[in-house]
Amino acid sequence: MNWKERLKKLLADAKAIVAKADSENGGIMTDEQAAQYDAIIKDIDAAKTAIERAESLAALESSVNQASARITDPIASPVIGKDRREDDPTAGFSTIGEFATAVRAANPALGGQFDDRLRILGAPSGFMQSRGSDEGFQVPAEFRAGIWEVVEGSETSYDLFNLLPPEPTGSNTVEIIRDETTPWGGTGVQAYYGSEESQMTASSLATKASQVALNHAYAYVLATEDLLEDAPRLGDRLTNKAGAALRYKLSNGLIDGDGVGKPLGIKNASCLVSVAKETSQTAATVNATNVAKMYSRAINPTQGYWLVNPDVIPQIMLLNVNNNPIWMPFDQGFKYAPMGTLLGRPVYPIEHCQTLGTVGDIYFVNPNGYMHVMKNSGIKYAESIHLYFDYNLKAFRWTVRHTGMPYLSAAVSPKNGSNTRSHFVALATRG
Repeated sequence: MNWKERLKKLLADAKAIVAKADSENGGIMTDEQAAQYDAIIKDIDAAKTAIERAESLAALESSVNQASARITDPIASPVIGKDRREDDPTAGFSTIGEFATAVRAANPALGGQFDDRLRILGAPSGFMQSRGSDEGFQVPAEFRAGIWEVVEGSETSYDLFNLLPPEPTGSNTVEIIRDETTPWGGTGVQAYYGSEESQMTASSLATKASQVALNHAYAYVLATEDLLEDAPRLGDRLTNKAGAALRYKLSNGLIDGDGVGKPLGIKNASCLVSVAKETSQTAATVNATNVAKMYSRAINPTQGYWLVNPDVIPQIMLLNVNNNPIWMPFDQGFKYAPMGTLLGRPVYPIEHCQTLGTVGDIYFVNPNGYMHVMKNSGIKYAESIHLYFDYNLKAFRWTVRHTGMPYLSAAVSPKNGSNTRSHFVALATRG
């Protein structure tokens, strides 16, 4: 019996002990069963070590034989420098499904053959390049880029991740420095009138600094044995499904996040301005007066745009003042405003807005008032070849760090009047 066969038998013995404990004593092992189980686990570790040692030795022997052939064979072309396959962004794999299947086969418990292409991949920090690790193997660069392209979407993909594009950072924390003073306020930099003989009145910046930690977002996917054997379907699942899920989660955090382990979203920001409904306004409606008042409460409205729930579109398409439409169709609007413009600003329907008639069904947003930061390492990928071996499952994982929050801690009071202003304006519930 070779080591791989012995490893399979040990795994079967361990599962048998667990099954017996489940059936006889509700999963609680007797002292004898626990001792047998612990001894088997030690033998499993020894078998794994022996298999890895043998594979490492075989790889070394193969490398030596290849080197000898290059030296002794007068026909062989000389090889200078590193293996050029290392420059291939796919590491020789045609699809991400093919890569995942190779990683699955590398599990000694499955008795598969180790794919030499896995050895030339640059392993993540702290990983053993020759055989991956308990965490897995790093996905080839081109496939990582492909996944992140799905996360980022296109320039006409109306997720907040695109509409509030992130700034890169190399740190897990960033410092935000706020200056929330206004020229008419009583703090911060001020200007005065005075005579030439009088002493000037000094003023200074009034800034506040705070540390903000980047949040950890991830997609964790389990694939069955049957799916792993179907590489094309696996590639679609890994790339498109995980990418779309991450894109939605990151975008949703920017609008709905509560700031606890996730970004502080627009909806929960303390600086959000809420415009009241009109007297006797019908429930679940948006009218021209609502829109005009929202626009007037925004800071630098000419830099802003509208975010709406798709159900709001039929409402705004019919808006007019004295038979003059305030919504303009796409052929008269901006290039990347396919849903037209409202008061001259683009309209973007997104799934993250709330249902029609409630707070958050329509926002007017100036993106310059929001800080969105993402770790410049981008997306990280790993997969497990050891977890869930008794369920015929494989685990795949993508992680990314980002955070976001409004720059203002409160809405700004105007010089004259009582209506505060902000970079983010919502319409109150109409019920």
